[in-house]
Amino acid sequence: MKRQGHFEEHCRHMRESVTLDEYPSIEGWNFEKKFDFQQFINKYFNTGFQATHLGKAVQIVNKMIADKAVIYLCMSGNAISSGLRDIIKYLVKHKKIHGIVTTGAGVEEDIIKCFKPFVVGDFDIPGKLLFDKGVGRIGNILAPFDRYLYFEEFIDPFLEQMYKKQQKLGRPLTGLEFTRELGLAINNEDSYLYWAAKNDIPVYCPAPQDGTLGDLMYFLKKRRKDFTLDLIDDMRVLNDFTLQEKKMGAIVLGGGVAKHYLLNSTILREGYDYAVYLTTAEESDGSDSGGNEEEAKTWAKINVNAPTAKVKADFTLTFPLLVAATFAQPKPRKNVK
Repeated sequence: MKRQGHFEEHCRHMRESVTLDEYPSIEGWNFEKKFDFQQFINKYFNTGFQATHLGKAVQIVNKMIADKAVIYLCMSGNAISSGLRDIIKYLVKHKKIHGIVTTGAGVEEDIIKCFKPFVVGDFDIPGKLLFDKGVGRIGNILAPFDRYLYFEEFIDPFLEQMYKKQQKLGRPLTGLEFTRELGLAINNEDSYLYWAAKNDIPVYCPAPQDGTLGDLMYFLKKRRKDFTLDLIDDMRVLNDFTLQEKKMGAIVLGGGVAKHYLLNSTILREGYDYAVYLTTAEESDGSDSGGNEEEAKTWAKINVNAPTAKVKADFTLTFPLLVAATFAQPKPRKNVK
């Protein structure tokens, strides 16, 4: 009883000395109201936990748009493995973003899906069963090996064309030139690379050799020993570009080399002015993939005064909601709290 009395006295003291009126109340969407998607998604900010982080991300991206910032998207390759490819195509087709950084898988799988789709499977299908049937698994997405045969049939003559172009120019093609030529060659409106090439939106791929595309480049290198790509020039182009822009925003799906490449590009200008991370990676192992925004600020990858949000959730859940509440709106909406 004495302990309870002390606690009650402590609570009375706190009630008299502490107010939290400046903080928004925790509350969720009232489904008895007429549904309005924008107000519904803005209520995420008041919900708590990762919903609040997603609500902050919506606010920040809408601010990027309202401030007419240059917006770069980076993504690990599994974004294109999933149905997010269609959302990214929408962003590129309608010029909602200004540049992309991705991995080899993020390039090759866009091309592969122009021939045949991946299909929904299950996380627990035994590996031997799928291997014996000639099917690869990406999480719960199934990628039959025949898709890669179609890719090989397309990419082998394309690589030979790129080698001939290298000889004609008297220099290696840059990575940017390579992804642009690939988008033009596929000539398919389902491809985000096609729309990027058509709309002059750069697609940076700092590790094109990481995947089936790299395997096929390996075989080309065996045939054409002087074939190469100039990836250093891409870095020069990106770094020089960021130095001349007044406002730069970064949207990061996942982690890995794409994330580090994008964020590193603004060190000379003291970082991005806005940043949103959508990821399941944690900070606890010291990886760059898991590193949060505050860590990036220490390296001048994000400006120390930049508004930021890290949403710790599968980006196939969060990115569609983010796009629906921002880029897909007819105009930036004021955030309703």
